[in-house]
Amino acid sequence: MTLSFPPFTRWVKRLIITCAAVFFFQRVILALISHDGPRAMEVYLGLVPALVVHYGFVWQLVSYSFLHANLSHILVNMLTLWMFGSQEEQDWGSRKFLEFYFFCVVGAALVSMGISYTPLPGASPGTPTIGASGGIYGLLIAFGMLYGDREIFLFPFPFSIKAKYLVAIIIFVVVVATFQPSQSGVANSAHLGGLLFGFLYVRFVPGRGLLFGFSERYFGLRNDYYRWKRRRAAKKFEVYMRQHDRDVHFDEHGNYIPPDDDVRKGNGGSKSGWVN
Repeated sequence: MTLSFPPFTRWVKRLIITCAAVFFFQRVILALISHDGPRAMEVYLGLVPALVVHYGFVWQLVSYSFLHANLSHILVNMLTLWMFGSQEEQDWGSRKFLEFYFFCVVGAALVSMGISYTPLPGASPGTPTIGASGGIYGLLIAFGMLYGDREIFLFPFPFSIKAKYLVAIIIFVVVVATFQPSQSGVANSAHLGGLLFGFLYVRFVPGRGLLFGFSERYFGLRNDYYRWKRRRAAKKFEVYMRQHDRDVHFDEHGNYIPPDDDVRKGNGGSKSGWVN
């Protein structure tokens, strides 16, 4: 067995730098300017369900993922992002990796918002949730599903475990922690939401990504609409020409069908139709 570190891929590196810069600004610079500055930033940029629902702070569905509570919180999240996200960005490409990551971030936010309005202990729509854990846990479950048999060395413990077993243990711990009376249901529900949306993406989204699937569907519907318009115009033209004692025909796609012996066309009876 050989040990090696993953590369810092393009967007993994940018996400880590952004989170580190935000953390430094909030916990160091802003704390020096104002004692209440870090807390105010958490309220404005963290995920506060009541502000999103009642005041339209929709940016919080994403911005909360760039804030972290303390040094250990950001170190664990960024280390996990590097160790697992780099492999996925290498295989998927930067566009799909970013789409997946923020799909899980937003999904985790929505799950947290839903649970915040339940009677779970610690759940409150006025409680801020911060951290990149929604996206991180999405990356974890994706890694377990796609690279399940890959061995992961659990530093500093002197043994390794297959990725699928590690992810299964993490899921079990998160589910139990979410519904424990002594835990904050809101914070752990972000982890659970990231796992759920990561699973849904890998399992059901087309291989080339969600945006690609939407664009394919959009252009398919647009082309169907244009074909329908052409067929309708062809039928109207047939009716118009019959009213003027002319007989013209179009095929099922709306393309003109020239008559076999139409000397007026001067093209020797060519059957080439109109093509749009």
